[in-house]
Amino acid sequence: MPPKPDAGEVKEVMVKVIGGEPAPGATLAPKVGPLGLNPKKIGDDIAKATQDWKGLRVTCKLVVQNRQATVVVIPSASALVIQALHEPVRDKKKEKNIKHNGNITKDDLIRIARTMRPRSMAATLAGTCLEILGTCVSVGCTCDGMAPKVLQGLIKEGKYDIPSE
Repeated sequence: MPPKPDAGEVKEVMVKVIGGEPAPGATLAPKVGPLGLNPKKIGDDIAKATQDWKGLRVTCKLVVQNRQATVVVIPSASALVIQALHEPVRDKKKEKNIKHNGNITKDDLIRIARTMRPRSMAATLAGTCLEILGTCVSVGCTCDGMAPKVLQGLIKEGKYDIPSE
């Protein structure tokens, strides 16, 4: 039997879940069971914390201290882009191969880039915008009515204005 965890010790557990749905207990039990937590209760907490991300896959960080878990949602770039498209919630189990052919605005692009900035490998905000536009290509949406690849070329040439930070 492993030793009991220190009471004041902070543990972090990463879980990828579908927003708005309780995480399956079978996937949570091996991760949170050794920490002395109830997987069903944690699943309900995750469902409550991810209501804004209904139907999208998001990563959640569980910060566990004194056998109390707090849920922090860490959305991916694709989840942020799909949320910016303001599409209706779909049931992932019934609808497959969904096409996201909407349009995001420049303000949405910059907002998403600022959100992703701490996790980006780019040196500038413009570089992070290029990363987000690459995500738009894979999601299948446009930005300001233009194809994301065209917009990437304009940003690289300096013809599309992106604020410095």
